[in-house]
Amino acid sequence: MPKRVKGPTDHVVVVGAGLAGLSAALRLAGAGRKVTVIERESVPGGRNGLLNKDGYAFDTGPSVLTMPSLINDAFNSVGEELKDWLELTPVAPLYRAFYADGSQIDIHANTEQMEAEIAKTVSPAEAAGYRRYVDFVTKLYKYEMNDFIDRNIDSPLNLLTPNLARLIALGGFRRLSPKVNQFMKDPRLQKVYSFQAMYAGVSPQQALAIYAVIAYMDSVNGVFFPKGGMHAVPRALAAAAQKHGVEFMYNTSAEKIETANGRAKAVITNTGQRIECDALVLNPDLPVAWRDLLGKTPLSVKRLRYSPSCVTLLVGSSKKYDHVAHHNIHFGESWDGVFDELIKKKTLMSDPSVLVTIPTKDDPSLAPAGKESYYVLFPTPNLDADIDWKKQAGPYRDHMIKTLEDRGYTGFSEGIETEVMTTPLDWQDQGMERGAPFASAHTFFQTGPFRPRNMAGGFENIVFTGSGTQPGVGVPMVLISGRLAAERIVGPVK
Repeated sequence: MPKRVKGPTDHVVVVGAGLAGLSAALRLAGAGRKVTVIERESVPGGRNGLLNKDGYAFDTGPSVLTMPSLINDAFNSVGEELKDWLELTPVAPLYRAFYADGSQIDIHANTEQMEAEIAKTVSPAEAAGYRRYVDFVTKLYKYEMNDFIDRNIDSPLNLLTPNLARLIALGGFRRLSPKVNQFMKDPRLQKVYSFQAMYAGVSPQQALAIYAVIAYMDSVNGVFFPKGGMHAVPRALAAAAQKHGVEFMYNTSAEKIETANGRAKAVITNTGQRIECDALVLNPDLPVAWRDLLGKTPLSVKRLRYSPSCVTLLVGSSKKYDHVAHHNIHFGESWDGVFDELIKKKTLMSDPSVLVTIPTKDDPSLAPAGKESYYVLFPTPNLDADIDWKKQAGPYRDHMIKTLEDRGYTGFSEGIETEVMTTPLDWQDQGMERGAPFASAHTFFQTGPFRPRNMAGGFENIVFTGSGTQPGVGVPMVLISGRLAAERIVGPVK
């Protein structure tokens, strides 16, 4: 049995109403605990934030939603159903990929549809390779999910299961890029089925093939969009939690954790309020929670290496483009070079590959009538790089706009009515260590049992949740991490 917190657990305080904190709160409430959630913002969501500006409703964090079954699972823990709280639309195509040679490929979750697309745009041989790749990632997901992702791991020995042998035999511990290349020879397909490693903070050349499970989650399982934008997800989870007795304290920051004899006793807020707790769940970025709330940084946390960061540009515009989809990936000529620059050299991309999401394609209500909303993401190095973002922000914003115009968004600058730019410095100000919204990188020794544990060493009743702990980064992973945190307190959650 996985380790659990010691002592009473009647009243649990959750610091942070991010997706992981909300996932934990729902499960704790479902298990009969009194739950109080402290959130510094005026709305739930954490990184999955909301910005209302000039009639536009912008999502400030994740823009790609996969694995809705995990959201439903959180609702089910209090006897609710997702369909009663959220309206999800399948995004079709999942992505539209644009390449430097002028070609484009639509990515579909339906395997037959995708095979036909590849046969038409690339070749029948590549379509057959894609079919074999789908079989590979489906098996990978099956072997990986229960034993390596969706469970609390106390020791590497916990991984010694029959599925470990199956993963090894499948090639899960080889490198991702060469593994993808075994199935698909066309560089365009290789890019679109391996770029997901970026979410894990490593290059496809360095990532383990087990990270193809992220490609399964979107490219096979499907991508969805909630009516009301991505922020509708935390709003719905918080509303369901509130209905089932969870108390939310918004506009309230946790300033300090009062401890005695290796136990958290209370949370002291920015208003001086003292909120007693039997157990504590911390949803802030793990290194920040250790340093700012617990007043120490363990050696294992000091040694962490962080993912690349990104700059986002949220744009409200009068310009619409017919050639684009909801999610668009614009690949540059360079591929290996992009990761080399971001991760090894820690410099800005000289030939960018970028993501452009247009949420108003599926929900026009997120912008004033007749207008369009754009979410533009350029990967950048994190704050370990020698880049002065106070000076660089303006020129880089202009570079982003010019790149978009060069990549087919003609006259983009003329259509801008409102915009908000977020740099690595801003991510750091929002509480993300090294300005890295994708948290510590999923290198081999920062993955699975080697990733920071969700039980705080030296404390009997403090549990971490979120992307900095197990199982890792991304909306599906943090929803799971909320359940794993709750299980540390109340045992297996049905």
